[in-house]
Amino acid sequence: MARKDRVDPYVITDAPEDPERELRHRERRYVTMMLLRVLCLAGAALLVAQKPPLWGLWAALLAIAAVVLPWAAVLLANDRPARKRRPVPKIHAHDPSAVEQREHKVIDQD
Repeated sequence: MARKDRVDPYVITDAPEDPERELRHRERRYVTMMLLRVLCLAGAALLVAQKPPLWGLWAALLAIAAVVLPWAAVLLANDRPARKRRPVPKIHAHDPSAVEQREHKVIDQD
């Protein structure tokens, strides 16, 4: 007889990632994006100082990237992987194994 509250063991592919490892990964990604932002700001400053051809366009693109990167970095740093849902086995009423057939004992009052 199977218990209803039985917990199935984890399959190694279904086990969640270690929370500490996941946090380190998100922190690394955040720091990398912030370093990219610093490079964008420094590049825009160099372009303004040197004034090569099309410097205004490139400086504007780098400035926009420097504004958008912190927003994206925070979103990605706070993003956690979605929870994996385990499939629930469906038992249909017309399935003969769904209901156990037993012989019923009838007790008369007489």
